[in-house]
Amino acid sequence: MLLAGGCDGRAPGPAPSGTQTASVTPTGPCDSDTVLASWPLARLAAQTVVVPINSSQLATVGPQVAAGVGGVILFGAQAPDDLKDAVAALVAQAPDGIEPFIMTDEEGGDVQRLPNLVGRLPSARDMAATMTPEQIYDLALQAGTVMLANGVTMDLAPVLDLDDRPGPNNSNPDGTRSFSRDRTVATLAGLAFAHGLVDAGVIPVVKHFPGLGGTNANTDVAPAATLPWDELQRDGLLPFTAAIEAGLPAIMVSNASVPGLTALPASISPEVITGVLRQQLHFDGLVMTDALSGGAIEGAGHTVPSASVAALAAGADIILFTAIDAAGTTRQTIDAIVAAVEGGQVPRDRLEDAVRHIFEVKRVDLCA
Repeated sequence: MLLAGGCDGRAPGPAPSGTQTASVTPTGPCDSDTVLASWPLARLAAQTVVVPINSSQLATVGPQVAAGVGGVILFGAQAPDDLKDAVAALVAQAPDGIEPFIMTDEEGGDVQRLPNLVGRLPSARDMAATMTPEQIYDLALQAGTVMLANGVTMDLAPVLDLDDRPGPNNSNPDGTRSFSRDRTVATLAGLAFAHGLVDAGVIPVVKHFPGLGGTNANTDVAPAATLPWDELQRDGLLPFTAAIEAGLPAIMVSNASVPGLTALPASISPEVITGVLRQQLHFDGLVMTDALSGGAIEGAGHTVPSASVAALAAGADIILFTAIDAAGTTRQTIDAIVAAVEGGQVPRDRLEDAVRHIFEVKRVDLCA
């Protein structure tokens, strides 16, 4: 199983299997970078892709897991009763024992995939309005414990965007998914939720960097722009800065453009990922895209495969998308990444670096 990195100096709760070990047989003194350098491009590319599936149909993505995808994201309104066994059977197919992230969106309120397992959770806005940070921590700890017991190792939560408008809806991606428009309230509540997940052994992914609060559209539906960059730096960016300082392991980047910084969707923008997130804020954890099948990406002229190449080139590590034909889109995306490396559009070193970030969060030891 997978373990998250510690937060705020505290050790995470243990996942059942501890550090993953890969069955490699080096010919001399082993070095993880040397092992990655020996991997075929297709295997490296597969690790950067997350395949989507309804949780009731997990067995159908067995071929993708056997091919070494980096993650599986669960959709649906509730989980099957046998989710734990289905996940165990699925991850057993992963090559060399390098299990994929098993992830879902368990935020609370309108965004829950496993309510029949973890129970109905209040929306983020209701949590912040009615609960102390300690109570939010306890709630997330309890939910995370149930998630991990059923094989779910990553939660795409909490939302750290600052928003107090109606939603979520076609014009506002946040609404009640945001803890508060007040950055102090949102930071304390959001980090409490994240720490609860970590201490349950589940990896939190804070989102949507650099802040979707106040956007002029929903990026799932259409191109959208955030508030101006100078305004974001004074306000909406600060909860993410706090999350980085707290040592949280993973950040999701939004598909909105950022006026004053980039005209590209942030998830495919080197100015956002490499310039701000890596160099300015010194984040060295896992960078995940928002779904590259969203309307904002299509509006920028990209398909999922071409956007995936652009995201990796910009500095992202792992790719999300939704698709009717998940198997076909996964195959096309892996092929596009391989072709981009072979053609010089994405340096092989960048692809290896992405996999290195993935393995650091998974705690994979290639030389065990």
